[in-house]
Amino acid sequence: MYGFEALYFNVDGGYLEAIVRGYRAGLLTAADYNNLCQCESLDDVKMHLAATDYGPYLANEPSPLHTTTIVEKCTQKLVDDYNHMLTQATEPLSTFLEYISYGHMIDNVVLIVTGTLHERDVHELLEKCHPLGMFDSIATLAVAQNLRELYRLVLVDTPLAPYFSECISSEDLDDMNIEIMRNTLYKAYLEDFYRFCQKLGGATATIMCDLLAFEADRRAVDITINSIGTELTRDDRRKLYSNFGLLYPYGHEELAVCDDFDQVRGTMDKYPPYQSIFAKLSFGESQMLDKAFYEEEVKRLCQAFEQQFHYAVFFAYIRLREQETRNLMWISECVAQNQKSRIHDGIVLIF
Repeated sequence: MYGFEALYFNVDGGYLEAIVRGYRAGLLTAADYNNLCQCESLDDVKMHLAATDYGPYLANEPSPLHTTTIVEKCTQKLVDDYNHMLTQATEPLSTFLEYISYGHMIDNVVLIVTGTLHERDVHELLEKCHPLGMFDSIATLAVAQNLRELYRLVLVDTPLAPYFSECISSEDLDDMNIEIMRNTLYKAYLEDFYRFCQKLGGATATIMCDLLAFEADRRAVDITINSIGTELTRDDRRKLYSNFGLLYPYGHEELAVCDDFDQVRGTMDKYPPYQSIFAKLSFGESQMLDKAFYEEEVKRLCQAFEQQFHYAVFFAYIRLREQETRNLMWISECVAQNQKSRIHDGIVLIF
């Protein structure tokens, strides 16, 4: 317990904390995943999910089912839960919940801009956007030719506007610039969210700052690995790292000069929380890194529920639902493609 949260938290936050803990009880268990891994078809998957929170969402779907339908319905469950909490929330919880959706907004902006660059149909792209990251003027993103236009015509009226100050330029949009834009926006977003959580204080600040620091460190590792062998300079790479986290600042200095995966591993081995993640991987094996990070994140998110009277449970629940959706997408794809031998490779168990 940190301070006096217990005295006043339940006045505004008690009902919603009870709701989110109830939602969390509906997450799939290891037994559910064992049953799903035995499925022979997507209709079997639907039958097993009928007894879970996803049952009502899949009940009226006709056969044959597609993986995209299952993922869409799982996402709809998450969106309905989020919207219910948002409509019931008062300040500062409502602002906290809105912050959670900004990451999806950034992903949607990048998806539309990249798709337009490759001459994809805007309506097709809008269908692929995450519902949590939708905003009124998103369809008009397709008209922008450079970052300055993107900001002036569309994003100036969205919550992302303050994050664009660092990456506005007249450069034409290409794949490299768009990826730099995504990471610059994410950096500004995470730093802003971190400052907001610090202002909230108490258990929320302690737990959320830890979760956001982990997210910032993971993004730093991803940026480093993805930029190896590209034209991104070391200084440019360093500018994309968030200014907080366990790796800040000395780990960032070392990551900025890494030229291969084993050098990244050598840097991360100096930090005990991350040493255990990299210990699961063989040398040179970077493809399993995402799963190792997801497993560590799930463990930290579950620990957020061990305490009461804080907002981190809302962030943790949304993230755990997203992980569950990824698990179900992987299971559905393996079943649909008859690749059941690989089904356990992509599942991150939550309980």
